[in-house]
Parts: sequence; structure tokens; C-alpha cells
Amino acid sequence: MNVNTSLQQPSGKADTTRGILKRARQLVSQVLLVAGILFISSGRLDWWMAWVYLGIFMVGVIANAVILMRINPELIAERARGWEGDTRDWDRVLGSLWGLMSLVALIVAGLDMRFGWSSQIPWGIQLVALVFVVLGFGFASWAMISNAFFAGPVRIQEERGHTTVSEGPYRFVRHPGYVGWIVSGVALPLMLGSVWALIPAGLAAVALIIRTALEDRTLQEELDSYTDYAQRVRYRLVPGIW
Repeated sequence: MNVNTSLQQPSGKADTTRGILKRARQLVSQVLLVAGILFISSGRLDWWMAWVYLGIFMVGVIANAVILMRINPELIAERARGWEGDTRDWDRVLGSLWGLMSLVALIVAGLDMRFGWSSQIPWGIQLVALVFVVLGFGFASWAMISNAFFAGPVRIQEERGHTTVSEGPYRFVRHPGYVGWIVSGVALPLMLGSVWALIPAGLAAVALIIRTALEDRTLQEELDSYTDYAQRVRYRLVPGIW
């Protein structure tokens, strides 16, 4: 959940350790899943842009984990919970749609590489897209590091205590994590050389935009002081637009 809050009391040390180990297994599984999708769908291992993306993915995950282990290991454990507990129906649907379309984009990009559906995208465009993938990952990571309650599902974590803040990227937009994910998700198909993969990537972005609107409404209704924050930081995703 992309909620800006400050760190309160940590959960039990044993629960935190179990959660961290669970999250580590989840992330290893994600990396293997992404690698399997890219190389099986493309039918080749010499797809160097796919290797570059996996490298960006793994470096980002490791850097994020190292920082969070130092400043907020409880968040790692919290993110391991996933959809456990109370989850709003719209959040489950939109979160699942975003995840599914993100995977479909990888499948389509791999099949495009295998069968040559798209015209050759110039290397210059692919390199620019690579930069945006890195920037998107970095911006989302900055949001996560700045926000002690950057959990997966949308829920008000009353047991941990919510206090709305406007630090880090939350000074600019109210949902910077989603900004990063949208930017990297839309740039990735071009980095991988697939125009057709922009279709599922675009659907994934639409799911996040709708989720942003519903989450923002939930926060204004249920999280103390968020309404005041929303009046100071007017835009949800794009300064000057929305």
C-alpha cells in the first residue's frame, strides 16, 4: 500500500525475522519467474536486454533490502504478508490485474523476440527506455524507503500507527511509488524491443491509476491528517495534471 506514514513501534522480533525470510523467498521466486518467462517465451538465452533487465531487477531488490534492513526491517516483514487479512475487493482485483498484465507484458515481449512481430526498435530508443526503467525503479524505491508503511494491500495499519508525513518523494506527489512503477512498467517493453508488449503494460498502468484514485479516497476518509496533507500536496501522480 502506497501510504505515507512514519515509523511507529516494531512488531515482535521473531515475527519480523520470519517475515523477512518469507519475503526473501518471495523475491527469489519473483526473479526466477521473470527469468523463466523471458527466456522460455523468447526461446533463447542470448537476449542481452533481458539479462540487463534481470540485473537491474536484482540490484534494485538487493539495494532496497540492504537499506530497509538497516532502517526498517519491519516493513520487509509487513510486505511479506501480501493479501493476508482484510483486503478490499477492488484492491484485490486491481492489484491482481496489475500483476497479471505486468507478467503478460513480459510474455508478449519474449514472444515478440522469438517471432519478430515488431519492427526493430532503434538501439537509442531502447537505451533511453532502459534509463527510464532504472529511474522508475529508483523513484519507487525512494518512496518505499521514505515510507515505513509501504505495504502491499490497501489497509490502514492501526496496530502499527499511522501518521501522515510528506518526506522524500511525497513532497512532490501523493503516490510516488505508483509513479515509479508506471514509468518503469511502460518503458520496459521499449527497452526489450517490443511494441506489442506496450498493450498489456498500458493496461497494467491503467489498473494502477484507478487503484491510486480509490486508495487516495480511502486515505482521506480513514487516515487522520491525510486530508490536510492532500491540500498541501495537490497532485496524486503527475504534478500540474492529476
